[in-house]
Amino acid sequence: MIQEFKEFIMKGNVLELAVAVIIAGAFGLIVGSFINDVLMPPIGMALGGVDFNDLKYVLQEGVTDAEGNVTTEEVAIRWGAFVNTIMNFLIVAFVIFMIVRSYNKANPPAPAEDPGPSEIDLLTEIRDALKK
Repeated sequence: MIQEFKEFIMKGNVLELAVAVIIAGAFGLIVGSFINDVLMPPIGMALGGVDFNDLKYVLQEGVTDAEGNVTTEEVAIRWGAFVNTIMNFLIVAFVIFMIVRSYNKANPPAPAEDPGPSEIDLLTEIRDALKK
């Protein structure tokens, strides 16, 4: 069983998948930083100094006691963070689309092999040979 596991792990596809997952995670962090630190601040500034991470619709205000301790947490729909996440997804999807598109252009599909004569052609040849 251990030998089978070692063979499974050492297959190229498993290692390639592991590398792809690690790179995708790092790429997701880069895109997240790009969205939060580069793209959204100018958009927020253009909209009047809005920070999208702070945009929310409060359903229930948080309650604090006299000492300033929170007794009941605020309940809110954080739609600004949702907009950031959608932007993050769109950028990642677009970059992946461009990578796949470039790969497909660089590696066109191999021409299909000639399947040879069909069954009908072979039977016709046999019939003609038997007639002779």
